Amino acid sequence: MFRDRSDAGQKLAAVVKSKMRRLPELVLGIPRGGVPVAAEIAAALRVPLDVLVVRKLGHPDNPEYAIGAIAGGGILILHREAGVAENELTGILQREREELRRRETRFRGTRPAQAVAGRSVLLVDDGLATGATMQAAIAALRMQQARQVSVAVPVAPENVCRSLRLEVAEFVCLLEPEVFAAVGDFYREFAATSDAEVVRLLEQSRTSAAPARGTDSEAIETGAVSGS
Repeated sequence: MFRDRSDAGQKLAAVVKSKMRRLPELVLGIPRGGVPVAAEIAAALRVPLDVLVVRKLGHPDNPEYAIGAIAGGGILILHREAGVAENELTGILQREREELRRRETRFRGTRPAQAVAGRSVLLVDDGLATGATMQAAIAALRMQQARQVSVAVPVAPENVCRSLRLEVAEFVCLLEPEVFAAVGDFYREFAATSDAEVVRLLEQSRTSAAPARGTDSEAIETGAVSGS
């Protein structure tokens, strides 16, 4: 159980810093809730922080249940077995693509995104349920030719962790419960993160960040970290 997203980020940062074989050169938080977690990791590692905007595609009858996800560059991950009608899916995609563009503008303003090509990148969220948003984020980074993609999250279902471990260089997850209902169940405080908070954390990171580094680190293999 985590106190809040900052607490989860601090605990995750300690494991990332001590156990990952290669420390990242860039940390990307998935907005909005993943950014407070990512900010703690970026600060601990003294590397730049940015966002990778990904939008979950919620089921029409249960918006919290992801039937897929989208990311910039036309990335679409879709779970067809969800059984959503084509006209409903078209409407969902249109709304979420508009929201994705809005958030990218809101979070960065006129500042360009951090360069990804040729860099070791760590993707961070506050937790995973189906893993669809993280799959879209991974696909987006591969399209942008990241040198290495790794993932760190505080909590995710055991089956999702097992699947994602096969997709990335290294995968860090502190809690991998077999019984899983919602990410918020593993936090004592899980209030929604605001756009303003995301912007504040990004600005704070920009003004305090040290030069990026890409240092290799020897790691003791544990259940929390795995590489493909």
